[in-house]
Amino acid sequence: MWSRYDADVVRSELAVLAEHGCNVTRSFCYWPDLVPEPGRIEPALLERFISFLDTHVEFGLRTLPTLIVGHMSGANWDPAWRQGRDLYRDAWLVAQQAWLAGELARRVGAHPAIAGWILSNEMPLYGGPATSAEVLAWAQPIVEALRAEGAVQPVSVGDGAWGVEVSGVDNGFSLRALAPLVDWIGPHVYPMQDDEVRQFLTPAFVCELCAGFGKPVVLEEFGVSSDFASDDHAAAYYRLVLHSTLLAGARGWLAWNNCDFDDLRGEAPYRHHVFEMHFGLTDRHGRPKPQLRELARFSALLAELAEDGWERIAGEVALVVPEHFERELPFTDPAARRDIRDNLLQAYVAAREADLPIQLVRERDGLPASARLYLLPSMKVLTAPGLDRLRELASGGATVYLSYFAGSTEHQRGPWLTWLDEIFGVRHRLRYGLVDPIEEETATFRFVEPLGDIAVGTTLTFAVAGSSSARAYLPVAPAGARVVAVDGHGRPTLLRHALGRGSTILCTYPLEHMAARTPRVSPESTWRLYAALAAEAGVTRPVRVEDPRVLTGTLRSGDGGAALFLNCSDATIAVQPIVADGIELILPDGEPPELEPYDVQAVPLTSRSLSTLAAAGRGDARM
Repeated sequence: MWSRYDADVVRSELAVLAEHGCNVTRSFCYWPDLVPEPGRIEPALLERFISFLDTHVEFGLRTLPTLIVGHMSGANWDPAWRQGRDLYRDAWLVAQQAWLAGELARRVGAHPAIAGWILSNEMPLYGGPATSAEVLAWAQPIVEALRAEGAVQPVSVGDGAWGVEVSGVDNGFSLRALAPLVDWIGPHVYPMQDDEVRQFLTPAFVCELCAGFGKPVVLEEFGVSSDFASDDHAAAYYRLVLHSTLLAGARGWLAWNNCDFDDLRGEAPYRHHVFEMHFGLTDRHGRPKPQLRELARFSALLAELAEDGWERIAGEVALVVPEHFERELPFTDPAARRDIRDNLLQAYVAAREADLPIQLVRERDGLPASARLYLLPSMKVLTAPGLDRLRELASGGATVYLSYFAGSTEHQRGPWLTWLDEIFGVRHRLRYGLVDPIEEETATFRFVEPLGDIAVGTTLTFAVAGSSSARAYLPVAPAGARVVAVDGHGRPTLLRHALGRGSTILCTYPLEHMAARTPRVSPESTWRLYAALAAEAGVTRPVRVEDPRVLTGTLRSGDGGAALFLNCSDATIAVQPIVADGIELILPDGEPPELEPYDVQAVPLTSRSLSTLAAAGRGDARM
């Protein structure tokens, strides 16, 4: 772009973005062109960049310059003078990167178009993995160079948030280590799933995993290639990702990318990564694609919310992320971390289908006492302090749910959960080295006691899937617990145990893991179980629906708020909202919303709902 800059093309493209409610772009400082030799910025390219900034101001836009590029769209791009030096560990090369940051801050840092700075683009793909200490030693001098030259705007890394806290794989880009250095965390999310609802909700789940480190989350990259999705399905994906990540707490959104690149078909990387040409919000002629119209619609909603600011209602239900997920503890199986992530994602899907006010909490940080219900889905591994804390939370008045999971491999197969018997009021009947297989293709839970709003005699069914190790149940006998549900053989599948002022609930089947290993399964019956657990725990769901194909969530804004209804199915659904005491919806024409396939509607709440929303947002447990 910079070596063949066309100011008229840039102006027309920015005009289209501004017309559709966009207010920020991300711009890339192509390192080989911008710095043709060490210590020298190409003057002509800097002039073009300033022109680019001036045009942003003209259209009321701002931009986030990305400094070390580096990696882009299936290729890595080196300045010739790098000569194989290590991007993190070579002191001279780190100094060159810091010098570039400082020079740009000195020359354009005061420009009103600069909204913030991003250090790199998906640096793990360019520099490769490193240790956390090495990554921090690379990032810190670049940030310090920006600050030393007067840059006051927010800064982020641009790594994609693919570190161990999100992926379970340690590439050195630890959110925990980098959070004190940056001003936002920016996940890049391009999921490939075998279940439609998991596909829609993976970006929201990733945003939840990025939260909890004291910094706002910006969905820094997401999008679809038109070669991978038809126009209507691409628009549906944008629509549902934007609104579900809003409910997951995201504070900003950057779509990949501006325009299609058909005219570059003969150039790398597009000649070999041809699908990369068609991620655009506009086509090759600058015409808006349906994805851009979805951004315009979403921008209008945000403009309304932003007048008074907004926050989501979440926290009465906590989905527990075990310490083993974000730390490569000695002699633990990497497959365990993959399983944890998949199980948590499936539990998140079920919780959203049940309209639970959910947030993720990390065992490593010490579980907060702010939730009424704690979910530990298909949980094989926890630490001893974590188990002690769960017992303490239940004794204080919370409800703690855990489902059994032996693991998907033969490595130390079985639950790493000591005190299982006393916490859950059972005696387990496990045999060393063996599993108790689930023989059926469909598991049946028949309720012999009520649970929340599930009546005696109700039957729920679940698909059985997974490896031979994972397709296993936990044989138990009650030892203080009461049997709530049994399987087709009369074996306990759900047991409730009074503990202090609260209770624990044990599921003897790995429901979430089995669902995670089943294609096109959602919605499946785990959402119904979670809804009952929420009723059992006294969780306030401000607005909900009984149809799991429609997800709801609530935002507090000004003296009222809004309820969002997301249809994750290809059916037209007449929504029948169920509201908590004190909540009032302002329904158009007094009629409940009807959602077209994959449609989203935001329904305002009355100002009288505010006090109820405030109480729900606190998530006060019964302590």
